[in-house]
Amino acid sequence: MADENNSARHDFHPEVEKKVVVKNRGGSSGIVGAAYFMAFIGAAVYYIQGTTTAGAGFIGFLKALVWPAMLIFDLLKYLNM
Repeated sequence: MADENNSARHDFHPEVEKKVVVKNRGGSSGIVGAAYFMAFIGAAVYYIQGTTTAGAGFIGFLKALVWPAMLIFDLLKYLNM
């Protein structure tokens, strides 16, 4: 009788599989982000190295931020688009 009570208390309940959905919410750009950062540092050095005033250095910093847009603009202008 003790065996029957033990088996009755421990009924087999199959576990339900849970699917975990992982959503990429951005923020992990990997190698592309690292390449852009290195290009930004290079552009900042290029634009700032010849400046003599703080204002010109600030303008150089801003140019370093937007150099990809200037590159695409000049490329489209060259392609007559």
